[in-house]
Amino acid sequence: MLKAAVIGVGSMGQNHARVYREMEHDVELVGVHDPDASKGSRIALRYSVPHYLDYEKMLTEAKPELVSLAVPTMYHCEIGCDLMNRGIHVLVEKPIASTLDEAQKLIDTAKKNNVTLAVGHIERFNPVVVELRRRLRERMAGRIYKIQAQRLSPYPSRIQDTGVVIDLASHDIDLMRFLMQEDIVRLYGETLQTINSDREDAFNGLMRFSSGAVGVLDVNWITPTKLRRLTITGARGMFRCDLLSQELFFYENETAPSQWDTLSVLRGVSEGNVLGIRINRREPLVAEIEDFVAAVRDGRDPMVTGYDGQETLRIALEFLASGKKVELISNGKVVSQ
Repeated sequence: MLKAAVIGVGSMGQNHARVYREMEHDVELVGVHDPDASKGSRIALRYSVPHYLDYEKMLTEAKPELVSLAVPTMYHCEIGCDLMNRGIHVLVEKPIASTLDEAQKLIDTAKKNNVTLAVGHIERFNPVVVELRRRLRERMAGRIYKIQAQRLSPYPSRIQDTGVVIDLASHDIDLMRFLMQEDIVRLYGETLQTINSDREDAFNGLMRFSSGAVGVLDVNWITPTKLRRLTITGARGMFRCDLLSQELFFYENETAPSQWDTLSVLRGVSEGNVLGIRINRREPLVAEIEDFVAAVRDGRDPMVTGYDGQETLRIALEFLASGKKVELISNGKVVSQ
């Protein structure tokens, strides 16, 4: 059995501890670390493992072979590199790091030490996303014209060091990369600061993919309910996906050719049948950690690599930079500032 530990047992880390504890035939949870003595002790007691205030002491005494790193983003690079330099495999919660240079350092450290680095973009493991991707690859919707994500939430008190683009929109940036499997050739974003004075809490973004398809993101922390929805519009119909309830529907375009090919011309759109697609529901975090453990055991790449995490961070940072640009109309001319 592989020995696992969790560093940081806040809202996400404590769930990592739970999943490891339940994987009793593959993994042994040997310890948790958190600088908050009350929180750490409570989680340790719940899962019958030691709590360590000093993570280095945990590494020395419990000797974990793999670690889930669920600390604030600013510590990902420092602690992640320390772990991998000790030969420990790491699953780091998203975003991979605060900067692209830090992300690259994590990737290089993993390669140097021949250890697994996985990034916790959990939506890839959502069963409804897995089924949606399979249907897209079978070209059930034909040529894709538009993919739109809506991720709305109340403000989370747990967030202290990032805005909504890095923390929340990164889920959908990664999802669009995963589902489309195409380069992003252009993007534009707008951000708002409504509740916060120091970081954005609302975001709208546009992406153009190499095929010509458009990605639309609507993400915020200012909605008094939680929504996680994805729609994909193609020549043969539209997928509607609810990521929370794990429900997937396909709305047929009755006028589309029965056998779509790239030379066909879409001549119209009309309402056809609505197909509810059966999903074998399960917790995405369980699938994510199972993939990480299997990657460690089998010596293969995880589903979400360090490179994937770095690319998603790069796009998110470009959206933020785009949102800070101001274009003014002056005497009939557009002036960028």
